[in-house]
Amino acid sequence: MGVDAIEAGFPISSPGDKEAVKRIAGLGLSSDICGLARSVKKDIDACMDCDVDMVHVFIPTSDIQREHTIRKTREETLTSAVDMVEYIKSHGFKCMFSPMDATRTDFDYLVQISKAVKNAGCDIVNIPDTVGVMVPTATYRLVRDLCDRVDMKYDMHCHNDFGLANANSITAVEAGTSQVQVTINGIGERAGNASLAEVVMALTSIYGYKTNIKTEYLTETSKMVERYTGVKMPPTLPIVGDNAFSHESGIHTQGVLEKAATFEPGIMTPEMVGQKRRIVLGKHAGKHAVLKYLENAGICPTEEQLLEILAKIKEIGDRGKTVTDADLYVVASIVLGKRGIDEAIQLSEVSVMTGNRVTPTAVIRANINGKEMIAAGTGVGPVDAALGAVEKIVGDSKFKVQDFNIEAISGGSESLAKVTITLENEKGRTVTAKSANADIVMASVEALVNAMNALFTMD
Repeated sequence: MGVDAIEAGFPISSPGDKEAVKRIAGLGLSSDICGLARSVKKDIDACMDCDVDMVHVFIPTSDIQREHTIRKTREETLTSAVDMVEYIKSHGFKCMFSPMDATRTDFDYLVQISKAVKNAGCDIVNIPDTVGVMVPTATYRLVRDLCDRVDMKYDMHCHNDFGLANANSITAVEAGTSQVQVTINGIGERAGNASLAEVVMALTSIYGYKTNIKTEYLTETSKMVERYTGVKMPPTLPIVGDNAFSHESGIHTQGVLEKAATFEPGIMTPEMVGQKRRIVLGKHAGKHAVLKYLENAGICPTEEQLLEILAKIKEIGDRGKTVTDADLYVVASIVLGKRGIDEAIQLSEVSVMTGNRVTPTAVIRANINGKEMIAAGTGVGPVDAALGAVEKIVGDSKFKVQDFNIEAISGGSESLAKVTITLENEKGRTVTAKSANADIVMASVEALVNAMNALFTMD
C-alpha cells in the first residue's frame, strides 16, 4: 500500500509478539519497521533483537499518568527519556520518542522534554492524544506552538474516544506534523485510533497533499483486516464501507446516474479507493435506478409497467425486506407477463457427504439449457463442496463470489438459514441473490444458482 512506517508490535510484551516483529522486520519491506518500547533498557533490547529499523520509546509525561503509573518526578522522567534515546541512538537505530498523554501534559514541560530528547539525537517526536480529549482547534494550537518552540520532526497519534481522531490527525498535518499514526479500519484501544483510509483520502482529495499510499488498495486491505480480526465494520463506514458509494434514494440515484459528482464528492471516486458504485433497490428507490437495472438485463418495460414494478419494489422494501437483483427480475417478469430470468440452470438433485473423517463431497445434478448434467466437488465443508460442484457444472462460465453471507432467520436448531450471495461475471457485472432453507447447503446452492441465472439473463 505504500505505508511509510509500520509499528509491528511490542516485542517485550510476549514471545509471540517478539517473534512476529522479528519476522516482519525480516521480510525486506520498503516500509520502516518499528518496535514499541517503554523507557526501559530490556524493552529497547527486545526491539533491537528483532532487527527493526526504528525503536519507538515512550514515557508518561502528564502529571496524572506520571504520578499514578510510573511514580516518577518530572526530573526523573526527563532523565529517563534522555538516557533511553541516547541508548537507542548509540546502537545505530532510528528513534521516535513519545511523551505519552502529551495533550494533557503541562506545555512548558512538554517543550522542555522535547528539547532534551532532540539534543539526545531523537529523530522524531510523537504527540499522543492518549485519551482522545482534543478538539481540532486545540490540536492546531498545541502542534503549532510546539513546532515554533522546538524545531523538530513531529508525528501525531490520536485516539477516538470522542470520534475526533481523524479530524485531529488532519489538523495536526495542517499545523506542521509531517507524519500521522493511523490504523486500518481505525481499530485500536477503547474506541480505536485514527483511520488510515479516512485520513489519507481527506489529505489527498480535500487538501491536495501527496502521500505514498496506493489508495486503490484501501477497500481490499480493509476487508482483509476485517476478516483476520473478526471485527466487523459498519456498512456506513466512510471510504471502505459497503454503503460508502451506494445510492437508494430516488433523487440521489437519478443524479448519480446522470453525473456521479451530484451525490458523491467528485474529488473522490469509488475507483480511487478500490470500490464500486452501487444502486440499491428498496422503498426509497426511484424509477431511474429500477429502469437502469432492467435495461442492463435487456428488459425494457413501458412507462406504465415501470411504475407498477417500482410500486411492487417499494412494497417489498416497506416490509423490511432487502430487494435483490433477482427479486427485481422476478417482479418484472410478473408485471411483463414473461419470465424475467431464464432458468438456464434448473436443479434436479443436491447430495452431500461430510463428517469428521470424510472429505466433504457434493454431487449436483441439473438441467443446463435442456441438457441433463452432473458434477461432483470437494471442499473444506459441505457448502464449499456444493458450490464448487455447481461451478463445475456450468463449465466455462467464469464467476467470482464477491460476498457470501449466511444468517439464521429465527432462533433454534430448526431455524431457516438465509443465504445472500453476490456474484460477478467476467464482464464485471454483479448481481445479488438469496435463498432461504432449513438446510444450509440447499440455501447456499439455490442462492448461487439464482445469481447465475440472473447473470445469464443479463448476458
